[in-house]
Amino acid sequence: MGIEPTRMFNFFKSKKNRTEEEKTAEREEIAADTALISRSTTDAPKDTAETTPDIITSEEIREEVKPMSFASKLRLGLTRTRQNLGRQLSGLFGGGGKIDEELYEELETILLTADTGVNATTQLLEDLRKQVKKKGLTDATELKAALKESLVEMLKPLERPLDTTANNPFVIMITGVNGVGKTTSIGKLAKYFQSQGKSVLLAAGDTFRAAAREQLIAWGERNNVTVIAPDAGVDKKSDPAAVIFDAINAAKARGIDIVLADTAGRLTTQLHLMEEIKKVKRVIGKAIPDAPHEVMLVLDANTGQNAVTQVKAFDEALNVTGLILTKLDGTAKGGVVAAICGQYPHNPPALRFIGIGEGVDDLRPFSASDFVDAMFD
Repeated sequence: MGIEPTRMFNFFKSKKNRTEEEKTAEREEIAADTALISRSTTDAPKDTAETTPDIITSEEIREEVKPMSFASKLRLGLTRTRQNLGRQLSGLFGGGGKIDEELYEELETILLTADTGVNATTQLLEDLRKQVKKKGLTDATELKAALKESLVEMLKPLERPLDTTANNPFVIMITGVNGVGKTTSIGKLAKYFQSQGKSVLLAAGDTFRAAAREQLIAWGERNNVTVIAPDAGVDKKSDPAAVIFDAINAAKARGIDIVLADTAGRLTTQLHLMEEIKKVKRVIGKAIPDAPHEVMLVLDANTGQNAVTQVKAFDEALNVTGLILTKLDGTAKGGVVAAICGQYPHNPPALRFIGIGEGVDDLRPFSASDFVDAMFD
């Protein structure tokens, strides 16, 4: 997952006439692959006098293809969730019929299999019953819009964009279990904040995992961002709190806007490591009294209900203020977003960003209405 250098490609186009549908499909393939697409010309008439194909440069391709909107990327990224949840709901509601207990039971099963969780599912069903009674709904087809409305209402409390203007530097501590994509998320966050005109510094506080330092440095080079890390020759188990402390002081001296502090992954059952990360947070507070200004927990959407357990454990240890939900494009269980709300019905941690692809720009702020729209057919 890197930023590939710009390359020039040739595009071979058949002289045979094509329909508008074929041309549209071709453009979509170009946009998806962002690479050379070679179409065979063997289907051209054998007796054609002109066999030399037209040449179209990548410049012309970029002019012809419009960039995919975020809504389109989100819908594409949630394809598996939509196939699992949205299509089942369409099957349940699309045939019409009366609204009865049997329908509610089937809906409950569908929501639970999408990892919506017991609490959230119960809350959604209760809200649906209220809507049915209040609006006088009688046909099952009317429940789809009602369910979307209930889901948006439930997820709205998660939709709280991150404001980094209150402090300079604004220190974000990144945490999570092993393998959820913390370091990659940091690289994407750096790119996001840079697009807002912010200066960024990275702190390589994951001093335990092999190659974590090198991975973060690679992201720093890619985004032209300074990385404060232990020297290459030191023990990988050097003090992570000291590394982050030095990084924050460097950011203060250089007038940096955002500090992204990486930390080592740890299981919620590893109590000694959970105590260690509490120490990291305390040391950050010594560098700047009210820091970290954001404790951001990275979650892998593929873990489903286990993500809810992780939120609870890290919140108890660190008072988590924001979440990043990664790899939504690889799971059929996007309902875990609702499950988090069900765990925290009154004041859930904000879902700051969602990851919907492998590209550096595919980490975006969460929007409840856009997310729900992308879940349904």
